[in-house]
Amino acid sequence: MTRQSSIDLASPGRPFDNIINFRDVGRSVNEFIGKQILNEGILFRSARLDEASERDKRRLADELHISTVIDLRSKTEHEMATRKRRSENEPSSSGELSAPQPQSPVDAREHLLLVPGCQRALISLTGKGFERALLWKLDWYNYIKVITLATTGYRDMAIKLVGEQVMRPRGLTGLAQDTLEASTAELRSVFELLASEQTYPVLVHCTQGKDRTGLVVLLMLLLVGETVSPAAIADDYTRSEPELVSEFDERIREIRALGLDEEYTRCPPGFVEATTLYLDRRYGGVQRYLASIGIDANMQKRIRRKLIFGGM
Repeated sequence: MTRQSSIDLASPGRPFDNIINFRDVGRSVNEFIGKQILNEGILFRSARLDEASERDKRRLADELHISTVIDLRSKTEHEMATRKRRSENEPSSSGELSAPQPQSPVDAREHLLLVPGCQRALISLTGKGFERALLWKLDWYNYIKVITLATTGYRDMAIKLVGEQVMRPRGLTGLAQDTLEASTAELRSVFELLASEQTYPVLVHCTQGKDRTGLVVLLMLLLVGETVSPAAIADDYTRSEPELVSEFDERIREIRALGLDEEYTRCPPGFVEATTLYLDRRYGGVQRYLASIGIDANMQKRIRRKLIFGGM
């Protein structure tokens, strides 16, 4: 039985103090279609939770009863978040510029929000397989340069170079396809969790809650079948762009530090359609794709039953 929340996620104001781009995917789709076809209070999505207030934590735990948080961010993003947390607690510097220094290791979990009674799964969709796939797209000069930077302690500079040389030209739609191909182990881990009854209600997020989160949600909604129209899936995806405007300046600084540009703050037109077409042409649809990465028919059925209103 789905527990009801007192939070009005459809209200014009933010439902949280310091968590943005938050929504109930079931409600988002139901509102677009005009009738209840998905269960609400089951699947949520958002941007990062790191700066959540105490009231935000209580809402997640006591009102939405979040059982699992699936965090799709990379090790680099976690380290950046930890350094940001530390810098906020340190005295300001003189403001003088200095040459780049090797990055010292940090505890990549230091910044994480602890939600009472909630399990957290850290599953980077841009893990080792994804990194290798991007490296092989570099020319030899930049490949050697990136490896040299990474092995001498300048990992952030190496990542920025990969961002400039590979990720920016690929664009968000191209990177989604790269993720489907290179991050199969990570996506399998995500969907193994989603196939478990104990996982729900679940909150899926990355940094912006837009693209990696959007890809996981896209796969889940495609798995539901024709009940959820492509237009409804696209509407849920594109809702992220205006939701992120309030922190645009901070996000663009972080994106540029990764060698990316302003396009990565947007929801590119045709993302949902192009990704769906890619799955259809290469695999024969989402069900066969998920089967190819180890999510069998019974697991897929459990996810569909959890999402569809009435559990069909």
